[in-house]
Amino acid sequence: MPNEQQLYFMRRAIALATDNVRSSHGGPFGSVIVRDGQIIAEAANSVTATNDPTAHAEVNAIRLACGKLGSFSLEGCEIYTSCEPCPMCLAAIYWARIGAIYYGNTAAEAARAGFDDAHLYRELTLPRGERSVSSTQLLGDAAWASFQAWQNSTTKIEY
Repeated sequence: MPNEQQLYFMRRAIALATDNVRSSHGGPFGSVIVRDGQIIAEAANSVTATNDPTAHAEVNAIRLACGKLGSFSLEGCEIYTSCEPCPMCLAAIYWARIGAIYYGNTAAEAARAGFDDAHLYRELTLPRGERSVSSTQLLGDAAWASFQAWQNSTTKIEY
């Protein structure tokens, strides 16, 4: 059973999404990142406003939170988002080490509103050669030099 604070943060994410549509700034998605009961960052979708297909609410909020905290890790944080995260946002949430996801609308409800990510989930399960976007490795041996440099670096910051 959600507590009042969780409901407050979810209502804030939903309000960001709704306000974003009403102000014509982008799609109906809002996100709030919380640590220890305090909002660290909040953002709405700005894909069309910025011509950036990665500017989903969750990614925007993660960028703001990391900047505010001065860290690439959001360990100890939770994310409240107006809709179940798409595959890109879900991956970003995992990379940021956010500990919990709370969402309003489901992916099926997003599809009903015209935001269908089902094809992305299907693509991820296919072998590379069967995906709709071709993927070809080039200069694999030469590219390994970057990983070798990383492995040998004494100044790297592990993540």
